[in-house]
Amino acid sequence: MLRCVCVLCSARQPFKLRVKSLHICVFMTSEGARATSLAGVEDGPSRIHRRTASFTRCSHFRERVWALFVITRRDQSMDLRSMLRNKNREVFPNVTSLLVGAILLATSIPMAAPARAVDALQVEEVAPGVFVHQGRYEVFTPQNAGDTSNSGFIIGNDGVAVVDTGGSAKVGAALLAAIRARTQLPIKYVINTHMHPDHVFGNAAFLGEKPTFVGHAKLPRALAARRDRYLAINKELLGDSFAGTQIIGPTLLVDGKLELDLGGRKLQLEAEPTAHTDNDLIVLDEKTDTLFLGDLLFSHHIPALDGSIRGWLALLDKLAERRDVKLAVPGHGPAAMPWPQAMADEKRYLSKIANDVRSMIKQGKTLSEAAETVGLSEKDAWVLFKEYNARNVSAAFAELEWE
Repeated sequence: MLRCVCVLCSARQPFKLRVKSLHICVFMTSEGARATSLAGVEDGPSRIHRRTASFTRCSHFRERVWALFVITRRDQSMDLRSMLRNKNREVFPNVTSLLVGAILLATSIPMAAPARAVDALQVEEVAPGVFVHQGRYEVFTPQNAGDTSNSGFIIGNDGVAVVDTGGSAKVGAALLAAIRARTQLPIKYVINTHMHPDHVFGNAAFLGEKPTFVGHAKLPRALAARRDRYLAINKELLGDSFAGTQIIGPTLLVDGKLELDLGGRKLQLEAEPTAHTDNDLIVLDEKTDTLFLGDLLFSHHIPALDGSIRGWLALLDKLAERRDVKLAVPGHGPAAMPWPQAMADEKRYLSKIANDVRSMIKQGKTLSEAAETVGLSEKDAWVLFKEYNARNVSAAFAELEWE
């Protein structure tokens, strides 16, 4: 019979497992055993469960805290530091350094450790204190877990603001891990730039941080109207990667302009008229003149129209006049782009669609005919052209035929 000691709380648990040498296992308490194999213990939760009677959670710490258990012979000392100093360390001929590191990890875990349970998203510091994750140029799949849009965060002296959270709770958790790798300041705000699932479905991962969720005044209605469809479709697209995802709407609404203070850093939020959607919100970091545009700006990834093509083109003209912006963060595309050049390709594409659709309408062509031919000259300029162009043409046709 062996016994197990939790380094965090010193609780001892019996295990019906007979082995000749010592083993250490690291696992996530809220998700059962996720073992690191050492000295012969097989890797993987299912095998660990078969070879041990069970794993008992560490009840002294909240869920999702890493717990380190060292399995020893019953008659051996539970003082792990002593084990490293005396002859017992000889039982670890190849893993002494690993055990040392594991003990240091277990005795110095900060309360933000839950974020370490997942791999952090890769982020780029595009300006001092402004970090952006570049999403993939893909549609939703179980493999990408909905990581198909850009998200970011801004760190002030007193707290953090998150701008968009990705397409699933899984992606949101990875974004949270990236934040916690850089700061332990409280997350004061989670800002959603519009309603689309790839920008809001990660919100659930931030509930435990108790931020204020911020969005356009029309965002709650937009999400409510699409709630069931969004959840059903994206659950099917993401499969198991959808687990834990839910729709979390804003509690602070922006109708016009709103200023948020992160401590020595102010953000200017502005609700826009109907363009990409009818609930687009932009976020300007005054300290670095960095503008988060959400899906008002696409680069490489073809634009997706879910609002008004006339409104979108008019808004691009208005935004181009701004002189308080140096850097633009698109909803899809590179992490950051120079301003105002960032808008050039998108404006060309939208203008092409609008002009060609108007021409087709004047010729008496049908929507189906327009969808098959309009915009084809742009095919090589955009990723996912086949997936979105015909849809954009249809939306533009439905709007412009009533001009």
